Amino acid sequence: MPEQSNDYRVVVFGAAGVGKSSLVLRFVRGTFRETYVPTIEDTYRQVISCDKSICTLQITDTTGSHQFPAMQRLSISKGHAFILVYSVTSRQSMEDLHPIFEQICQIKGDIQKIPIMLVGNKSDEAQRELDASEGQALAGKWKCAFMETSAKMNYNVQELFQELLNLEQRRTVSLQVDGKKSKQQKKKDKLQGKCSVM
Repeated sequence: MPEQSNDYRVVVFGAAGVGKSSLVLRFVRGTFRETYVPTIEDTYRQVISCDKSICTLQITDTTGSHQFPAMQRLSISKGHAFILVYSVTSRQSMEDLHPIFEQICQIKGDIQKIPIMLVGNKSDEAQRELDASEGQALAGKWKCAFMETSAKMNYNVQELFQELLNLEQRRTVSLQVDGKKSKQQKKKDKLQGKCSVM
């Protein structure tokens, strides 16, 4: 990562309607929007402290359509970490992640050093097409981390971004919201540098 930049770029990919924007907005603003509004590309910034200095978590919420391949390539080349989102209610949305993952591998080369989270969103929905075990299996194949979330119920949203930052081995970054920490987080802070969202 270039030393002069204090931006840590997280790029969120996934098919249209899987809840990418909902996850990002829930994390950054703590809000949830019931209506679906298609995204072309939005960038959100969240100030966090890392390694005793301030840096900006820059989250790029990409389009769910494949209309902008040049934008997609640019997002991948500039990204430091990736969140690949599918909906547990749509098997097709998981299939749609395969070409994106392949493109990340192609552009980034050795992906073992790059934090990637596979995310099954809408885990609160009763009409599932995919079990958590299927997400786990794909994550195993891709050698990336896996988590199920629900932006609507605010389930695992904070944990998702924390886990992504935990995967980042070159920096010590952690999230703290509302000044409250879990016991687990306090233990982690003793083991690594103290960092927080401001």
